[in-house]
Amino acid sequence: MKEIGIYIHIPFCKSKCYYCDFVSFAQKEEKIEQYIHALKLEIKKRANKDYNVKTIYIGGGTPSSISEEYIVDIIKTIKNNYEVDKKAEITIEVNPNTANEEKLKAYKESGINRLSIGLQSSNNELLKAIGRIHTYENYLETINLARKVGFTNINTDIIIGLPNQTIYDVEDTINKLIELELLHISVYSLILEPGTIFMEMYEKAQLKPADEELDRYMYWFTKRKLEENGYIHYEISNFAKKGFESKHNVDCWTQKEYLGFGIAASSYENKVRYSNISNIEKYIENINNNEFNKNVKIEEKQDKQTEMNEYIILGLRKLDGVSIKEFEKKFNQNPLELYRLKLYKLLYRELIVLTGDEKIQLTDKGLNVANIVWEEFI
Repeated sequence: MKEIGIYIHIPFCKSKCYYCDFVSFAQKEEKIEQYIHALKLEIKKRANKDYNVKTIYIGGGTPSSISEEYIVDIIKTIKNNYEVDKKAEITIEVNPNTANEEKLKAYKESGINRLSIGLQSSNNELLKAIGRIHTYENYLETINLARKVGFTNINTDIIIGLPNQTIYDVEDTINKLIELELLHISVYSLILEPGTIFMEMYEKAQLKPADEELDRYMYWFTKRKLEENGYIHYEISNFAKKGFESKHNVDCWTQKEYLGFGIAASSYENKVRYSNISNIEKYIENINNNEFNKNVKIEEKQDKQTEMNEYIILGLRKLDGVSIKEFEKKFNQNPLELYRLKLYKLLYRELIVLTGDEKIQLTDKGLNVANIVWEEFI
């Protein structure tokens, strides 16, 4: 059986965070029931009992903003149409202001075994300034309720580089999360994305982005502090206690296949990357008319070269980098030879940094020096 992951997109929110560019909607509660019905039909339509589902990730949007009955129903639909591994990692994203004990208990009983709780900052003034609908106290209550009903594998997201955020804000947030003994922490730098409230404010000169040097200092401080407290920095933005890395994300970064259900959800199957349309009304209409194909957009059909290139790029997100052995096993080629010239050029640039000699030119002589370093490297 082919191992695969599943992503479920729940696009509903109580309100839109100012930095968010994900496909999500506030004030569209009237669409929830229709959407969930269409989503389940899509899951059934694409059913394949030859797939062994190793991970399920329910994201958004804010999945915890809708009734837990819908979430339970989605999990049942997946299990009825796919072979879900008994040890599958099943994650749901949770906003502290939309969770309660009843919801969390229902999640646990349905088979969900991992929570990703969005905090962003322990500073309540900052939370309000970025459009979050919860306080740090709400977050603490959610953590306590989650543990009460039996959740141990909990991730928390935070953002650095927020407008008016100080290094002391970041330090306070990190120290509090360490005290909570969380098993996974994700750290993202703020990016002003087109179409967001923050971008609109920036264009009207109503928002000043964080200084780039301060953002980097926040990142390196966070990295050092978490590593000192037993967290493994296994991917650019992710830290985990040993054995609690996000299996779903790691599978994506190692180019394993996954199916995405719901609007804007991406899939990677049989060397083809494709996604669903983002228009919720059209998505529902097409499914109700049994025109599932109208919801699908092909993004890329990979040949061997693009597949290898992507494998390298995704692999470089991870602390472990790219495994030469795994690359050879998958593609029957040695990446050191395949990307030799590109790696030469990277080493050449590194030589400039290490020697401080900006006069080194990318000539045959420069490449020869890089080659000597290369031979030592391999």
